[in-house]
Amino acid sequence: MGLFNNERLILGYDLGNEFCQISYAFSDTGEVETLSQVAGAENFSIPAVLCKRAGVNQWFYGKDALRYAEEEQGILVENLLELALDGEPIIIEGESYDPVALLALFFKRSLGLLTQVASSERIGALMITCEMVDNRVLDVLNRMVAAVHLKTDKVAFQSHTESYYNYILRQPGELWLNRSMLFDYRSNSVRVYRMECNRKTTPVVVFIDETIHPFYAWEPLPEEGAVREKRIHELDGALLRIAENAMQSQVESVYLIGDGFEQEWMKESLRYLCKGRRVFQGNNLFSKGACYGMQERLSVSQAGREHVFLGRDKLKANIGMQVLRQGEESYYALLDAGVNWYEADYTVELYIRDGNELTLLVTPLMGKNSKEARIILEDFPGNIARLRAHFFLEAENLLVIEAQDLGFGEFRSSSRRVWQEKIQIY
Repeated sequence: MGLFNNERLILGYDLGNEFCQISYAFSDTGEVETLSQVAGAENFSIPAVLCKRAGVNQWFYGKDALRYAEEEQGILVENLLELALDGEPIIIEGESYDPVALLALFFKRSLGLLTQVASSERIGALMITCEMVDNRVLDVLNRMVAAVHLKTDKVAFQSHTESYYNYILRQPGELWLNRSMLFDYRSNSVRVYRMECNRKTTPVVVFIDETIHPFYAWEPLPEEGAVREKRIHELDGALLRIAENAMQSQVESVYLIGDGFEQEWMKESLRYLCKGRRVFQGNNLFSKGACYGMQERLSVSQAGREHVFLGRDKLKANIGMQVLRQGEESYYALLDAGVNWYEADYTVELYIRDGNELTLLVTPLMGKNSKEARIILEDFPGNIARLRAHFFLEAENLLVIEAQDLGFGEFRSSSRRVWQEKIQIY
């Protein structure tokens, strides 16, 4: 499979602390595939590790890094994302390394797998998904991407929760009419995502709750004998209890992902999950969901128009203001509900007269009445002025307003005064 003419590659990149996965499509609506490290096999997980060859400045990544470290030919660096988030320099053979630079090196090397289908220079859009996205994660991811010098500015970030939503959005409607669930078994826990649709609203509002259940640390099952059977009984029983606790109402579909589910130990738990539900098992849902998410941004699907996702990272209210237009009062939208809070950003120039305040209208999408939020411009110079107002969020619930005095033409020059106000919007 290859690229033709000027087609651009759309990537979904799942970046975890232990491994990454890369899914891709050749158009806004094209089929999404996942890169495998072995041609013809579903070997999607790339170990998120580097290995510096002993004594020389030569680096390996992924499975090659593990092999060189196992052969004691180099120094293995694991937990690259966690190290980058901590920010402390990494000392290897007496030399100090920036952990974000090491993460960027892994990111660049892993993108080399794209040679299976196209040149990495053909990347037209990229969505990176992580378990969670906050200010610290955003800073690291932005620095990582900047270091690689991709030939596109269409780069975005989303949480695993939103990648799950984007994945489900592209599945047949009967699989998520009301509810769908995802069980993710990694390391020593099972993370359960529960998606619900409120079809009494227009558009349909979608919520996803997350719970984390401590679980047996993932490790290969013993090959045979009583020890194997005992281990299977323990795992199966523990998962059954989690599933029974989670399934309190009708669920149309269940997805099982993570290395821990790849071994054949689910008997009673799988039998329970399959009662009246469709059950799917795989390992690349988040990377495919990230790719679908970028496709959705580039070309909104019918399902995307009919649904709005209000996850943890989403702005859950419409924010606007009443303004005079051609002598008539009208509503002016500033920030729309459903956008990721860290992408909510709007700048507008406006005139203010007969007062020293701006009044915003905050309208929650669900459950609460609209409210007004007032911003007082202390020591405002004059009765009329032109302002440049910048609206953005510092957190999911914290709106920041920056207003700059631009003066009023020939009548009054700008004072260059800037006011800043922070408002809890819920």
